Amino acid sequence: MINKEYFKKLKKNVEDFDDKREDLITLTRKIVRLSKEIIYLVHRKDFSNAEKKAHEIESLMKAAKKEVGKNPQLDIGAYKVAVQEYVEAISYLKVMREDDLPSHESLGVDIEYYLLGICDLIGEMSRAAMSSAIKEDSEAVERIRNFVYEIFEEMMQIDFRNGELRKKVDGMRYEMQKLDNLAFQLKMKK
Repeated sequence: MINKEYFKKLKKNVEDFDDKREDLITLTRKIVRLSKEIIYLVHRKDFSNAEKKAHEIESLMKAAKKEVGKNPQLDIGAYKVAVQEYVEAISYLKVMREDDLPSHESLGVDIEYYLLGICDLIGEMSRAAMSSAIKEDSEAVERIRNFVYEIFEEMMQIDFRNGELRKKVDGMRYEMQKLDNLAFQLKMKK
């Protein structure tokens, strides 16, 4: 009545998927860790080591994307977080080193994950502005402030539904207020 061979195949399929999922989770943890290292290095203006880590993280992202491409069911929370962290780290490096915001195509990522990562980038930019303010570098603060405003203006042109992206875009307002206060305080010191 029950085809036991069929259920063996089902069991093997589930076990194989679970193994691939675990491998992907391990890979995404490495991506998240490297993202944090890149951001830390950029904050310290150690661009040489940040670039080395960027090459490492790019190869890990290619491997993760390849696995998800083979099996879209692997597009799970851990992968989504890793892509966002990757976008944030590489974008932060490119903006701070080259004054260039990479596109989602150049990073090879999904638009939604890209936008989520860019929203996270704003927090790092705000921290960089704070560091510049401590050094009384008002030009750097103003440059960062203008960059954040430009991104926000562009993001506001997109009609986001209520969800994670909408919340992150709304959270950008808080970072902008912090940057405005920082710029104001620096001008008052002059």
